[in-house]
Amino acid sequence: MGSVSVKEWVQNVIKPEEVEKYLNNGKDFLDENLINETLLKQQKPEKSEIREIMAKSLELQRLEPEETAALLNCTDEELWQEMYAAGLETKLKVYGRRIVTFAPLYVSNYCVNNCVYCGFRHENQDIHRHGLNTEELQEEIKALVNKGHKRLIMVYGEHPKSDVHYIADTLQTAYSTKVDNGEIRRVNVNAAPLCVDDLKVLKEVGIGTFQVFQETYHHQTYKNLHSRGPLKRDYLWRLYSLHRCIEAGVDDVGLGALFGLYNWKFEVMGLLLHTIDLETKFGGIGPHTISFPRLQPAVNTPWINNSPHLVDDETFKKLVTVIRLSVPYTGMIITAREKAEVRDDVLQVGCTQLDADANIGVGSYSKHTLDFSKQQFILGDNRSLDEAIRALAHMGFITSFCTADYRCGRTGACFMGIAQKGKIHNLCMPNAILTFKEYLLDYASDETKKVGQPLIDMELASLPNEGVKQTVRELLSRIEAGERDLFL
Repeated sequence: MGSVSVKEWVQNVIKPEEVEKYLNNGKDFLDENLINETLLKQQKPEKSEIREIMAKSLELQRLEPEETAALLNCTDEELWQEMYAAGLETKLKVYGRRIVTFAPLYVSNYCVNNCVYCGFRHENQDIHRHGLNTEELQEEIKALVNKGHKRLIMVYGEHPKSDVHYIADTLQTAYSTKVDNGEIRRVNVNAAPLCVDDLKVLKEVGIGTFQVFQETYHHQTYKNLHSRGPLKRDYLWRLYSLHRCIEAGVDDVGLGALFGLYNWKFEVMGLLLHTIDLETKFGGIGPHTISFPRLQPAVNTPWINNSPHLVDDETFKKLVTVIRLSVPYTGMIITAREKAEVRDDVLQVGCTQLDADANIGVGSYSKHTLDFSKQQFILGDNRSLDEAIRALAHMGFITSFCTADYRCGRTGACFMGIAQKGKIHNLCMPNAILTFKEYLLDYASDETKKVGQPLIDMELASLPNEGVKQTVRELLSRIEAGERDLFL
């Protein structure tokens, strides 16, 4: 930061010209009147229409807004049961019975913004502020690697102390820190919107997916909730952040909406329209992942108690299902914000990724603490990585730590092209087997090994290609002999 003040830094962050180029006749892609009209028009969908739409999803075709609106407005519980089943079937067609597992790592919680629902907001004096230095970050990485993690999502507040150079340095530290057989192989980032040049810097140091959640797509609600944030209040700068990512070459991007801020049906439509605009402007490259966090309590953050848009568990399961059916080829992340039973439930309707053994306090992994005074919100699922993996295995899901797609260049258009054809699991399931074997050998409890090895045997036997099956057997033998990081 040097001699530059926070005020000076803020004044130079937003670059209007990097937004204007993506507007349609000066307007963004969120036509609220059209969303509301579409939801109203599809208020009473016929059973036959719902089933036709499900059939389209099962063909791995992205839905149109009118089709998604019909699903959202369904009131027939029999049809919802069919949609739940279709959501799982769609997920299995694309990704198989594997669940990608990662850990969130909060690197810095300094923030210039003042979002009323966030524990990290600038005015919250009850939050302990800190940004990890190199040595502290190395200790955090070591603690995570020693649990068995291979993938991270690193999280930063919006502040000059967490500028692009800090983010780049911390990414390099994460990749370079090794512990015996363990290492971090993919680092995704959840941070504030950046300009194109800054995103190119992160591309150079090997960023994985870049996540920026719009929070709410409703313009007035967004304005009301972010009115005192000097940067966050700019709706369009945030809305087109992922467009700039793809322009900069960071072609794996993650969308998200924070459910509970506004009407859940509207937010699902917003996620779909965001997907469509990305795919339209970038030759079919849409979101690599979609997330759907729900509002959770945070220290000294009472606003949640006044929100009229909180989403109950049953509704949450429905919105997750509709997202899966609307964008059938996209990864979907369910985080430890949710209780274990909720997460287990929505895994059965199409989620593909989850975090495990999560701790969202800055510096908390190495200190083995769960200090809510340092956290953005209160977690719902505190299971260890080993417990979470064992629970997944009991449900018939194999845990994947695979990072091969990213390192082999299967990202952006390449990944989407394979995923949209339902072929990505042909590569990802063998790699899931290999990374799961690593975990069982290096980190798993005896209890987890007992349920894990039969799962490997089952998935190996299920591989459709005999040549691939033989290759995986050979690689498994090499892993058992001590080699690591083998993949197709």
